[in-house]
Amino acid sequence: MAAPTESDVLDDNRPRKKTRTSSKRKSTKSTQRAAEPRLFAPFRALATDGPRVHILTCLGKSWALWEGGKMTLLFVGPEVEDPISCVAMDSDAVWCASGLHAIKYHRGKEVLRVTNPLGSALSSLILFGSHLLVLTEDGTHMLIWDGLSPSLFATIDFDIGFTAVRMLHPATYLNKVLVASREGQMQLWNIRTQTCIHTISTSKLLTLSSSSPLSSPIVALAQSPAIDVVGVGFMSGEISVYDIRADERLMRMYMEGGGIRALSFRSDGNPVLASVSSLGHLALWDLNAGGRLLHLVRGAHDGGITNAEWVPGQPVLISSGEDNSVKQWLFDSPTAAPRLLKARAGHHAPPHLIRYYGEDGKQLLTASADRSLRYTSVVRDSRSFELSQGSLSRKAITLSKSLSSLKFPPVTSISFSTTRSKDWDDVLTAHVDEPLVRSWSVLNKRLGEHTWNYHESSKRNARSGTVKCVCVTECGNFGIAGSSTGEIHMWNMQSGIKRKAFKLGPCPPELPGAKVETKKGDRAITGLATDALNRVVIASTQDGTINFFDFHTAKLQHTLTLCAPVSSINLHRSSGLLAAICDDMTVRVIDIETRRVVRELVCGSKGRILDIARRFLHIAFSPDSRWIVTTSLDSTIRTFDIPTSRLIDAFRVPSMATSIAFSPTGDFLATAHVDSVGVFLWANRAQFAEVGFRSVSEEDLAEVSMPLMQGEVEDENLEALTALTMEDKPVDVFSTPPQLDGDLVTLTLLPRSRWQTLLNLEVIEQRNKPKEPPKKPEQAPFFLPTLPGVEHRFAIDQKQSDTTDKKTRFDKAMAKSKSIFQKKLAELDQKGQQNDLFDYIKSLSPAAIDVELRSLVTLDHHRQFLRALKQRLLSHRDFEGIQTLQNVFLRLHGDVLVENVELQLELKELLELQKKESARILELLSSSLGTLAFVRETM
Repeated sequence: MAAPTESDVLDDNRPRKKTRTSSKRKSTKSTQRAAEPRLFAPFRALATDGPRVHILTCLGKSWALWEGGKMTLLFVGPEVEDPISCVAMDSDAVWCASGLHAIKYHRGKEVLRVTNPLGSALSSLILFGSHLLVLTEDGTHMLIWDGLSPSLFATIDFDIGFTAVRMLHPATYLNKVLVASREGQMQLWNIRTQTCIHTISTSKLLTLSSSSPLSSPIVALAQSPAIDVVGVGFMSGEISVYDIRADERLMRMYMEGGGIRALSFRSDGNPVLASVSSLGHLALWDLNAGGRLLHLVRGAHDGGITNAEWVPGQPVLISSGEDNSVKQWLFDSPTAAPRLLKARAGHHAPPHLIRYYGEDGKQLLTASADRSLRYTSVVRDSRSFELSQGSLSRKAITLSKSLSSLKFPPVTSISFSTTRSKDWDDVLTAHVDEPLVRSWSVLNKRLGEHTWNYHESSKRNARSGTVKCVCVTECGNFGIAGSSTGEIHMWNMQSGIKRKAFKLGPCPPELPGAKVETKKGDRAITGLATDALNRVVIASTQDGTINFFDFHTAKLQHTLTLCAPVSSINLHRSSGLLAAICDDMTVRVIDIETRRVVRELVCGSKGRILDIARRFLHIAFSPDSRWIVTTSLDSTIRTFDIPTSRLIDAFRVPSMATSIAFSPTGDFLATAHVDSVGVFLWANRAQFAEVGFRSVSEEDLAEVSMPLMQGEVEDENLEALTALTMEDKPVDVFSTPPQLDGDLVTLTLLPRSRWQTLLNLEVIEQRNKPKEPPKKPEQAPFFLPTLPGVEHRFAIDQKQSDTTDKKTRFDKAMAKSKSIFQKKLAELDQKGQQNDLFDYIKSLSPAAIDVELRSLVTLDHHRQFLRALKQRLLSHRDFEGIQTLQNVFLRLHGDVLVENVELQLELKELLELQKKESARILELLSSSLGTLAFVRETM
């Protein structure tokens, strides 16, 4: 008989219910059972995503790992001490050569480090099975390590005249490695026996016309899909396809336009060789046709191409270049020209102008000397892009010019408004030595519809000039630009029609150079701004004036003259504060309503101020301009507090910051530096922790290193927030010290009613005394009786008796014990700690103080308390408290003090001290009242 299953047991234990005998329900249940599979059930799916392609790139002193399908960033390695010279991948591990070390990383964490015992830097490395092969920078040694231990396995020394620069492991060659030299030779080595098996001379690799060792170093090696065949690239541009086993050259190609940088063979069945040059060209060679040139892509990168690799088994070529970009090229057919599939790029020259775009603080507009304007996402790198300047690639191919030479000149000024960004262009730019103003659309990621020429808007005989600054109004409807000739024009952003022209007029007479005859065209515009309501247009000039124009009538309303030339201005529209950067290393803050200078912030004397940014404190609907952050040529970033005009923070960075921008949400400060192509973010400590703001002097500058690129996982990155907290506890500048000065009289800071109650405690008790005892209610409810006091205690076994209770041993012990007040009084007489005693007195209620004073019944207690009063009077603290305690004590124990002669000496000393302190207090009050009366009369 079969054993019951678990479901059967459960059914038997359940309470019985009536069974429905509906035929409809039975048919439905049978249908459901028939729909399910009888034999097999779904389990899981395997390998649905397919193989992934990973791309490893070098970032100077760190590395980055990308996913090749969507070009998303996976890991960023930690920064090392020296620049990385070579990187390599081994399944899930990454190796990099940096200085004297070769470092192994696993998921962004360092797991192994080997060091060159010879003391020379490492230049190249390859992974050879379980071994790591590294060449020294001088090319005289090859070091071999076991990949699992840091101990050196072997060292190979090359002969004089052979400088090793490249290594390659030929396919199917056991324990063999091919080494190429700077002199154009190659050697085949056995790493097990450390012997040279064969040497290939330069004459076999190169033609006779270019066989000079000085002009033909080998710079690239590549393994072909065919066994024994490798590709060799030379600095002269020559490419040789060589058979190692037969020791003969199979093909010879020559690439014009720079030396060879890298070679790569296609591995999907089409015999194609790709070569890249130092000028940014990409060439494809058909090996079936004897090395015929298939395609030449000129300017594939804006700089030299450093490496190129075919994706195994796919018609995709990945290239990286000195222009800070990684590109994927797709070949639709074996003979078709490559087309750009995907790319990740950044500035290949240091950016000199950065601005936060939008109000969420998640994107930046950056301009660089590489003639590009980029949209950079702070949150995700895949959202960054370069704003298109048109179809420059076709023009570059047609004109045979580089792509960078056809771009616009570098941007000198940028302004935007996101109010109407979905309707028309929202960004304006001015460029170096150009009379043009260009509009851009961030939404469309390209150049806008309008380009305004100053020469066309000016008069015919007017002197030509260049655009110096631009401004977009808050509403996004108008764009304004100022030129080096003093002309200011306004256009409509939607239609592109010119609306107004603002005239500066002659130079004000109060300027130092006003006596010299000047023309209107000699006053260059250095900055433009408009208020939030389009009421006023503000323009700064190079001669040191701030000009206020009426927005609607274009008339000059007011001219504010400063004592130094103005290089640029920045307006905070919500608060109406205008910051003018002057050449005398001073930032002058101007209120545009009163049109007066309200603050002057001195930024030191070692360098000229380059840029300025404000802190947008995100409160309610509008940010508040409370800080001004400046950067100068001395590599110092300073933060000023506008209300107090104080320098509250200053630090020096290793390289000069050329531009800064504060996030609209107030959480980060973005900086661009003169020697880096990246943008660095600094976290605002005030957003994450309590920070005490106090004045900082120029001598207290801290040397701060640049922010690093993190290489840890997200959970471990959260630990970096601990660095945002201050190590030392900030000084509370608003806390009141116990005593400002020893000569000043300090009160207890307690309410006046506390001491008044203590003085009149007997009167208050007499007034609050009940006239008759409380009556017992006639029918009281049943409650347990309670004991009197603050704590709620039940008196269950309480017995009333008219007889007096006898004192127990506990009561006698309590009578002999001392209270806390008496203990502190005794400690004062022994140790002199008067603060503990009077702090305890101030914490007691008036009734408790009265009880403690009444408990002083011995002469020693009286003497100790009188000495405590004298010491407190001498310290000039708690004056009104001492007077109250003295009054109550003398009233309670005056008869005892008079009758005892030994206490009269203490009383006389207390009397003299009291008269002296009272006279001193009266003198101070009279002096203060006289000073106050004099001030009132003069006002």
